[in-house]
Amino acid sequence: MSNTLSYPELATLIQARAGVAVDPLDLERPGVSFDDFGVDSLGLLGVVGELENRHGVKVTNGAESAKTPTEFLDLVNSAVTAKAGA
Repeated sequence: MSNTLSYPELATLIQARAGVAVDPLDLERPGVSFDDFGVDSLGLLGVVGELENRHGVKVTNGAESAKTPTEFLDLVNSAVTAKAGA
C-alpha cells in the first residue's frame, strides 16, 4: 500500500476539511486551480493539518499556498516520501 496522496483521496479531504465537493477527475485537469473550485487557503490549511496528523510529517513547506491540485500533490507526496526514506 502506498502512502502517497491520490486525486480521489485529495477530493475526499477537500470535502471533509474545506466543505467543497470536488470530482477527483476535475482535480486532474491540466491548469485547474483550487480557486476554480472555490477552495481557499484556509480550506487547504485544513487539508494540510489532516495530512500532517495522518502521516506524522510536516507538509506545510508551501503546500498550503499551492495553486493547483497537482502542485499540492507533488509537495505533499515529496514530504511523505522523504519521511519514509529517512
